[in-house]
Order: sequence, then C-alpha cells, then structure tokens
Amino acid sequence: MDHNLVSVIWDEIKRYINTVDRAEAAENLVGILIDNDVDAEDIRQSFGGDKDIKAALSQYLNTDNDDLDDDQDHDDSDDWDH
Repeated sequence: MDHNLVSVIWDEIKRYINTVDRAEAAENLVGILIDNDVDAEDIRQSFGGDKDIKAALSQYLNTDNDDLDDDQDHDDSDDWDH
C-alpha cells in the first residue's frame, strides 16, 4: 500500500469530514494502515504534521503498548486451580 498516496487522499477528503468526526476518521485510517503492515514511523513521516493522524497514531501506539504491558504483567499461576 502506498502510504504517501493515502496521505494525499486524506488531505483532500478530510475537509469534507465534520471537524468533530475527524479524530475518529483518523483513528480508522491509522488502524487500516497498521493492519496493512505500514510501519508507524512511515505513517508519521507520510502524514507530516496532521494533528488528527498524529493523535490517532499516538493513541494507537499507547494502546498497543498498554496491551503488551498487561500481557507481560499477567501471572498464569492464578489461572489454574489444582
């Protein structure tokens, strides 16, 4: 997927998205890019200073890191009754 092309498309269509809906649209876009193996750093570079994409990417990365931390902190010994 050409993330640079996606950035150009986002720049063109975001003005048609209500301001209150842009954050959610950006979150969906970031999710689609990540699901299609676009690296977070590539997204950051392609979308430059777009505040909605930047916030969505930050939220995605923080959520992803929180999930990893939760998995690592989980003690499996409590899952089994002997």
